[in-house]
Amino acid sequence: MALSTERTSAFLPSADQSAPHQWNHDVFLSFRGVDTRNSFVSHLYHELQHMGIKTFKDDPKLERGTTISSELFNAIQESRLAIIVLSQNYASSSWCLEELTKILQCMKSKGTILPVFYNVDPSDVRKQSGSFAGAFVEHEKRFREDIEKVMHWRAALTEVANLSGLDSKNECERKLIEKIVEWVWSKVHRTYKLLDSTELVGIKFTPEQIDLLLAPSDDVRFIGIWGMGGIGKTSIAKLVYESISIHFEVSCFLANVREVSERGHLVDLQRQLLFPILKEQIIRVWDEQWGTYFIKNCLCNKKVLLILDDVNESSQLEKLVGEKDWFGKGSRIIITTRDERLLVKHDMQISYKVEGLGDDEALELFSRNAFKKIEPEEGFQELSKCFVNYARGLPLALKILGCSMYKRDRDEWKSELDKLRKIPESTIFDLLKLSYDGLDEMNKNIFLDIAFFYKGKGKEEVIEILDSYGVCGRIGINALIHKSLLTIVRNNIVEMHDLIQEMALEIVRQEYPEEPGGRSRLCHHNDISHVFLKNTATNKIQGITLRMAELEVVDWNCEAFSKMLNLKFLEFDNVIISSNPTFLPNSLRIMKWNWYPSKFFPSDFQPIFLIRVEMRHNKLVRLWDGRKDLPNLKYMDLGYSKNLATTPNFTRIPKLEELNLEGCEKLVEIHPSIADLKWLKRLDFGGCSKVKKIPEFSGEMKNLLMLNLGGTSIENLPSSVGCLVGLSALHLSNCKNLLGLPSAICNLKSLAWLLANGCSNIEELPENLGEMECLKWLRLDGTAIRQLPRSIVCLKNLEYLLLSGCGSEANKSRFWWGLPGLSQRKDFVMGSLHGLWSLTELDLSDCGLCEGDLPGDIGCLSSLQELKLSGNNFFTLPASIRYLSKLKSFYVDRCQRLQQFPHLTSNYLVYIDIDDCTSLIMFPGLPTWNGNIRNYDVKLSCVNCFGLVENEGGCDSLILGVLWRFLQVQVGQLNIVTPGRRIPEWFKNQSVGDSLIVELPPDSCSTWMGFALCVVFEEDHPNPAHDLSEFHYFTIDCSSGEKELAYVWLEIGHVVSDHLCVFYVSREDWNRQCSQMKILFQTYYENRARPLDRRNCSSIKKCGLRLVHEQDVEQLNQIMMMNQAINISITASPRNSADASASGSSQQKSLRCKKSYALAKGFLTKLVKIFSLFLTTAVFMKSFNNGEKWECLGLLIWRVTTLISYLGLAPSYFSLLLKSLIKSVVLKRGAKFLLTLLKTPPPQVSAHKYLKGQ
Repeated sequence: MALSTERTSAFLPSADQSAPHQWNHDVFLSFRGVDTRNSFVSHLYHELQHMGIKTFKDDPKLERGTTISSELFNAIQESRLAIIVLSQNYASSSWCLEELTKILQCMKSKGTILPVFYNVDPSDVRKQSGSFAGAFVEHEKRFREDIEKVMHWRAALTEVANLSGLDSKNECERKLIEKIVEWVWSKVHRTYKLLDSTELVGIKFTPEQIDLLLAPSDDVRFIGIWGMGGIGKTSIAKLVYESISIHFEVSCFLANVREVSERGHLVDLQRQLLFPILKEQIIRVWDEQWGTYFIKNCLCNKKVLLILDDVNESSQLEKLVGEKDWFGKGSRIIITTRDERLLVKHDMQISYKVEGLGDDEALELFSRNAFKKIEPEEGFQELSKCFVNYARGLPLALKILGCSMYKRDRDEWKSELDKLRKIPESTIFDLLKLSYDGLDEMNKNIFLDIAFFYKGKGKEEVIEILDSYGVCGRIGINALIHKSLLTIVRNNIVEMHDLIQEMALEIVRQEYPEEPGGRSRLCHHNDISHVFLKNTATNKIQGITLRMAELEVVDWNCEAFSKMLNLKFLEFDNVIISSNPTFLPNSLRIMKWNWYPSKFFPSDFQPIFLIRVEMRHNKLVRLWDGRKDLPNLKYMDLGYSKNLATTPNFTRIPKLEELNLEGCEKLVEIHPSIADLKWLKRLDFGGCSKVKKIPEFSGEMKNLLMLNLGGTSIENLPSSVGCLVGLSALHLSNCKNLLGLPSAICNLKSLAWLLANGCSNIEELPENLGEMECLKWLRLDGTAIRQLPRSIVCLKNLEYLLLSGCGSEANKSRFWWGLPGLSQRKDFVMGSLHGLWSLTELDLSDCGLCEGDLPGDIGCLSSLQELKLSGNNFFTLPASIRYLSKLKSFYVDRCQRLQQFPHLTSNYLVYIDIDDCTSLIMFPGLPTWNGNIRNYDVKLSCVNCFGLVENEGGCDSLILGVLWRFLQVQVGQLNIVTPGRRIPEWFKNQSVGDSLIVELPPDSCSTWMGFALCVVFEEDHPNPAHDLSEFHYFTIDCSSGEKELAYVWLEIGHVVSDHLCVFYVSREDWNRQCSQMKILFQTYYENRARPLDRRNCSSIKKCGLRLVHEQDVEQLNQIMMMNQAINISITASPRNSADASASGSSQQKSLRCKKSYALAKGFLTKLVKIFSLFLTTAVFMKSFNNGEKWECLGLLIWRVTTLISYLGLAPSYFSLLLKSLIKSVVLKRGAKFLLTLLKTPPPQVSAHKYLKGQ
């Protein structure tokens, strides 16, 4: 579990010290909403929150007036720091100025206010000039009766402008935000006084030593912290983490490495470390081997702070940190352990041994826990020193001893001290046990149960189990917390120190050292094996737990259970016992026995105290005959019981809350008494493929929250489902026989998830579907539904609407890549979408949509982020689609008839898939990004889109256009795939084959931004005899040495000819190892389930690279300004073709239009080259100003395109047009005449007449 960035102070002030101020907010943000709320301030707020910094950002819905609200005034007073974002319109808001005045009044101390000059000159703020001058003219008019107020505002602006601040003109937005966050962190962190906390009292680890950890900044260091248990290693590691994590790109604190590893869950630690990098791709980390691979490849270019706490085996280090080259420059890997040999073996640069506390520090720590003061109370000084002497400087022992003596009188102190003196050579075990001995019998048992069975569980779950034992769990846990024997950590999890747990295990071992069968609790494999093999069990055994990392078969004698008459807790996981139990104790409360070996429970098994049963992958055929009294059972999980044919009678299980029977493939019958379970919350029959009928539900089942019937064979859903008024999730996925949904389902007002995907026989939905006001997720993909009810627009909270493959059986004949068998008729009718304001994802793939089927109001989906229209039959898309301002991902792949790609304006759009759009010949380019997508990767996939690159220069224009947009903001990674046989000349370094070598600029080169890579590849279609069925992807991988730079996945068999693949790697992502690097491109087939199982193939033909400098971006900017003019003209001209298609024009007209545009594109490219050369001549430069040049260029191209589209001009008319317009008009009559001429609509006459007339 990662250490939270939220910090708390355990500092206890002495009598003469005042308590520190309790701040409700770390930072107050003051800003002008219209300028920065949805841009800069939004990004800044996100980063501050991400760092665990409590930030106040006022609600835009607050009523605004001239007087600041009391709520905001209080927020300012309760904030430690203030960030004032001064923008163009800041001074125009009297509210902002009043806010600023209050901030300056409340935060007089130096260094608590940070002004940020965002696109404004600090001198304009200081002098109230520029845009600020106009604002104050208005204020002086408005507040002429209170001119003193305006003067105060002027003074406030002058004062804040004189403070040390940050100017956006000197930094890119990303760097500016990083500096602000670092400033806040340094201020906030310093005030927490971590060195004064009780957890860190006396630890000899100074700020100077922390600074040494960061220098030198470029090397990778492995640092060890070692010492005995309880000495304070973890506390030091936490201090280091909180002190220096702000200086690293990736920071991670992996706690309890030993314990997690022993449970066989080391891969969970790998996933935790990788999650900030991989995010949703974390599912690719299947096992430890793959986790190691990703750590090595994903972190080698990142500056990482990684702390591994409590390591006890070399294998843990090998799988989590490996070698230095796994991490980027400046990384620090810190390991805490009790075993110094581990540090020596792994070649630690620094090894720090934690020593015990000195006398004064030890006395202070003891006093903080025994008296809640920093020194002993009167009369207890000498007694305290005696206790401290026995602890020998061990912080954990001092804390435990101190807590055990809290609020006890002198006689009790003396009595406990006498006990210590009777131990000749007291060990840490003896010291810790003193606290245990002070517990009553109930709390002793609670302590031992938690140490053996419930450590790491949720507090409420533990309390419930303990209560079933007949003890008061909540009181007991609180008592153990007060004794410092337990802690409650994040997410309300019960934890205890490893040393305390070891003490508990030793206490139980000493109950009967020679014979495990005589002990109360068993958790070690050897002890449990001995008891079952030797049949030495006794009625003293109360609990057994054995969790194996891998499945193991054991030959044990289950007769031992007959002697365990007081067994309450039984847990076997990944253990298959060869013999069947003939007896199970009725005293059981918890039974977790995966892989249970018998077909039946013992006939005399009457577990009336049982509250939880988890028995997955068992061999049970049935549970019991008739009724069985299980009055306390709340949880039953029998998932994947392969032989279970029927459920039991539930009549006498009144408290059951969760029933999980997923994956029970032979289950046929569900007992109707299930409707009597009024406390049931979760009911799961997912994957029970032989279940054909569900019993009627009853009005008693008001508490049911989740019902999973996915994969069953039911034909009808009972209308009584409407009784489940509390239901929030209904899963019906892949119910192939389900014929429809009852109208009663619309009574489920609390339903948020309705999943009916794969229900291929559902043809319609209830008309009153819109009454399900809480519905957020509606999956209907793969159904036979052809039209949605009109009421769907009433679902104001709907966020996901997935309709892929809806319609007729025609979809079933389509191959998976969507080429042959494409439906030729309309399958699905999509009505209006107006009203679905919350929709974030819409999937209409493979619905057979034709021209005009998409609703024209699709642009009203103001929250839409992902739109999938793959595999449909339309020629064009609705014009309103451009208004999807939050769109991030857009899929129109396999739309073979699509001729025109829409001009999208979303500043968030980062993923476009137009694979197999074979009729598409024009791509308007990507929208302008503005930093909103800083954490996203950009991908444009144009596989098999040959129409886009038929014309000369088309491929170059597409690639360079995307690169140009990308380099403006430099977001995550870039990937472009498009048809092409030739690498653009812009990539200066080119080579035949799959590798090239490039000289890198020196570190002193400040203009170098990164490098762009390009390859020509063709999928190497293997011999048919080679089976590729086990593989899922065709992968292109780019690497240098052992470092993976970039990769892209493609579907196997998809790419049909030569294609280009473009990557971009930023300078920040490249971990320089030398002045020269060799880039290698590889292709292979990859297995999704076994990522390291690959089959290499040789598919790379050529490769190219360009080192990108800042001046290259400007060069691209000039190139793209000209290309933009082309895009504008081509976007405007196809309307005639689109209209003709929409109105049912003939195929000949459509074909003629296509040829005209293809012709136009080729000649327009030449036109631009000629005209751009002409623009550079001296005569022309003198006669036109800069604005006239570009306006003429755009209008000229638009006019030529219009003529081609309208009149179908032959190629020869281009030269004639150029001669008429440029030579005869421009040179003779000048720019103004040309502008007037080009703006005049063309007459409807022949081309000869038109040109002759001009």
